[in-house]
Amino acid sequence: MTGFTRFALKWTTSAVSLALAAWLLHGITVVSGWSLLLAALCIGLLNAFLRPIVILLTLPLNILTLGLFTFVINAGLVLITSEIVKGFKVEGFWTALIAAVIMSGVSFMLNLLLSEPRVKPSKEN
Repeated sequence: MTGFTRFALKWTTSAVSLALAAWLLHGITVVSGWSLLLAALCIGLLNAFLRPIVILLTLPLNILTLGLFTFVINAGLVLITSEIVKGFKVEGFWTALIAAVIMSGVSFMLNLLLSEPRVKPSKEN
């Protein structure tokens, strides 16, 4: 799979998971499809660049909560995206936290379904 194909696939799964979270939760407003795509792109960029730094800084708390604090970090990234992207609004921390949990679960399932199967190298005798 090429780099652009992998990027487009991740962006699409992020957009689908965000759309599902917005459909399930009354506290998320998405004005248009473009707003949804832009919000998915913004979340992806924040996940790529800001999230590793925040996870490293909160590592003791993350270890103490057995990784559950990662959902709080993801909720913060959703709230930051809500402030950046016009046409995408999230009402409050708890809505963002539930959205982060939904997005994580949906993205996990979609990545399982859409990923290429790994082929084990054959042992030649």
